[in-house]
Amino acid sequence: MSLSISIQHAFADFALDVAFEAPKGLTVLYGRSGSGKSTIINAVSGLIRPHRAKISIDGQVLQDSAAGLFKSAHKRKLGYIFQDSRLFPHLTVARNLDYGARAARRSVDAMQRARVIEMLGIGNLLDRKPSALSGGEKQRVAIGRALLADPQLILADEPLSSLDAARKAEILPYFERVRDETDIPIIYVSHSANEVARLATTVIALENGKVIRKGPALDVLADPTVMPMGVSQVGAVLNVRVKAHHSDGLTELSAGHDSYFLPRLQTDIGVNLRVRLPASDVMLALGRPSGLSALNIVKGRVEAIQNTGASSAIVKVSTSAGFVLARVTQRSVTAMGLDLGVSCFAIVKTVAIASDI
Repeated sequence: MSLSISIQHAFADFALDVAFEAPKGLTVLYGRSGSGKSTIINAVSGLIRPHRAKISIDGQVLQDSAAGLFKSAHKRKLGYIFQDSRLFPHLTVARNLDYGARAARRSVDAMQRARVIEMLGIGNLLDRKPSALSGGEKQRVAIGRALLADPQLILADEPLSSLDAARKAEILPYFERVRDETDIPIIYVSHSANEVARLATTVIALENGKVIRKGPALDVLADPTVMPMGVSQVGAVLNVRVKAHHSDGLTELSAGHDSYFLPRLQTDIGVNLRVRLPASDVMLALGRPSGLSALNIVKGRVEAIQNTGASSAIVKVSTSAGFVLARVTQRSVTAMGLDLGVSCFAIVKTVAIASDI
């Protein structure tokens, strides 16, 4: 199941003009506040009617302004997860979960309901009212309500923005399960680099109402020319596997032919993870350095250099596990003779598990 979007819409001081396909999986609309993310998601949901648009899900047209077709929000089979949970305060969790099905005048599939409740770990909450739930519990119920509405598509508009770090860490695994265990495509709005790194299968990078890059998450995040959140948030993402837990308190991650070490993770050996390597925490050397406290040193080759200002640059380095980005000065680029194809070593000071937000 896939979503096709073409939208043109003008406000007094802002114009949105985007076109893209969102395939199966979790597609993140990624960019600064004011880049057009929420306008897109509200257009897809039918909460706003763009001036010109063609929006369809697997060929089923939601809007085609050229043909004068517009399907109202309540007729679109969508699940919407807001920044706040928007649960009905007078209803129990159980009745909140069933609301979407009741509103669509259909019976609730008992097996599907049980599976969603198990997936989200909310079986012990069914008799409670929202006032008796934590922020993380409310969002889990909101995810369940969206799933049980039998949607063709789930829309999530910065669903973690109102939560603290602990609650965000609680909720992220449930979005992963929805992404991996259902066939429902998800459009997810975020300006958090680590959320994108952990969740996205596809990224639509937005800036000033335009799509500046779209594609698989690891490709977009490793592109030094794409900086929707500014140069300070640039960083690459690698797929890794937990290889070993060592007696000195370190966990070893296998990444291609290389290993990365970080403080012990409470994760089983063999589990696959994504890690994010912030470009500002990567140094480069022409030869393998010695006598450093840094444990993560990998060999690579310069693939691209992108100037990012009067004095700095982002260097893209290919390694056995994928691309690493390093933020260095242009003086260093010149002094080291960095150019396409030059061999070098990346010294990675920080390896952040993508869930560490």
